[in-house]
Amino acid sequence: MSLAIAYARALLGLRAPLVTLETHLMPGLPAFNLVGLPEAAVRESRERVRSAILNAGFEFPQRRITVNLAPADLPKYGTRYDLAIALSLLAASGQIPAAPLTEYECVAELALTGELRPVRGLLAAALAARDAARAIMCSVADGAEATLCDTATVFGAQTLSDVCRHLDRSQPLLPRAPPVRATANSATPQGPDLRDIAGQQRARRALEIAAVGGHNLLMVGPPGTGKTMLAMRLPSILPNLSEAEALESALVRSVAGTDLAAAWRERPFRAPHHTASAIAIVGGGTIPKPGEISLAHHGVLFLDELTEFDRRVLEVLREPLESQRVTISRAAGQVEFPADFQLVAAMNPCPCGYAGDGSGRCLCSAERISRYRTRISGPLLDRIDLQLEVARDKHWHPRALTSNHEPSAIVKDRVIAARARQLARQPTLNARLTPHELNRVVHLNDDSVALLDSAFTRFQLSARSFHRILKIARSIADLENRVEVATSDVAEAFSLRRMELHASASTLNPAK
Repeated sequence: MSLAIAYARALLGLRAPLVTLETHLMPGLPAFNLVGLPEAAVRESRERVRSAILNAGFEFPQRRITVNLAPADLPKYGTRYDLAIALSLLAASGQIPAAPLTEYECVAELALTGELRPVRGLLAAALAARDAARAIMCSVADGAEATLCDTATVFGAQTLSDVCRHLDRSQPLLPRAPPVRATANSATPQGPDLRDIAGQQRARRALEIAAVGGHNLLMVGPPGTGKTMLAMRLPSILPNLSEAEALESALVRSVAGTDLAAAWRERPFRAPHHTASAIAIVGGGTIPKPGEISLAHHGVLFLDELTEFDRRVLEVLREPLESQRVTISRAAGQVEFPADFQLVAAMNPCPCGYAGDGSGRCLCSAERISRYRTRISGPLLDRIDLQLEVARDKHWHPRALTSNHEPSAIVKDRVIAARARQLARQPTLNARLTPHELNRVVHLNDDSVALLDSAFTRFQLSARSFHRILKIARSIADLENRVEVATSDVAEAFSLRRMELHASASTLNPAK
């Protein structure tokens, strides 16, 4: 037979479109042509495939070879087609049976020795192969990643020879078994624990409220007040990922080519340096890859020293914070990555860092402090629900280091219970509620309405700020196991947006 067909998978964002490899051998001078919009790494596969076939003990066809990668209008990148090209060549030349190839999708790079090497985004290919009711053939190194989709049929091979022996039934490979994974919330959270933090009860309270409602959080305070320690401990009080969320999170990391060794149900925590570019944060590149906001999907994105980030980098966060996704457009097309993350940021109150700490070390003028704080635009600040001033704890003492403080496990239990109350009442967390849903789930008494009206008029709050205050109040009520939102809940919600209220007051009363 001079014609053979094999299947592989491309990588386009988080999708893995099917690529059909049609290999035809014709009489004539030996030549090896790849068509179907292959880029450089795909065209170079001719040399890898030739050496791999010879070193696997097969004969390389000395004929005119044409390999078509269909559909022809889909750009083909990377080395993921090597194995499929080699197998279709061997089938077209009659050295292995062609019929079994229709049952598999083959995604792996070939070494010159014939060994199979891992490729980026194998989990996306495994999910697509499962939906197409075909098994996936990959390298042994990629087998563990592919079996994260526990309903896929996965075969991991060491060499091209192993694959060929499997196809001709002389030495079949065994499908990889799905991994054993945790299915419940861990009683003992992994990583940094809240018990390490002495004092800062108000900040701990704000962190718990943020965890309950999925709210974004900004902490402003002098160096050494525990802002970074608090942010690093947020994942330890969040509920574990569900099975579907864990798979989505792993899929993003697979496409980005990052480590998948993290615990299956752990919330991702990403903390990029303030020198990171806009592309590093939101994703992009010639071949679009996920950025930090997508790698933090279903987890936490921590931006330390917020005012040191380039303003253009911060402004690109505005749309993803609202839509929970990011669309990257290139000449070849568009890709969309998920970005449902919880933003936690920390910054100093002034350029020297010591404004308002009571030590008298700050010599920054009011004008200089104002310029420093305006590095964070109003629209971005408006999208951060909780804006907390973290001052030095006057009651802290060195002996507090050896005291017993409330651990993350206890706080996590409260957060899980409060979230369960939310999700029994509504389909999403409080931070994601629409105005219509807010009207349905937030019921206020006359005193609460009067407080809101007074603040709305005095501080000239935007509609978004007004809704965020209601969302925070709803989360506080859920944490306290109250069906109705009390006046104290609204008052506490206002106190957790003091930075915005102070900015509004200074704008209205510049003399003060």
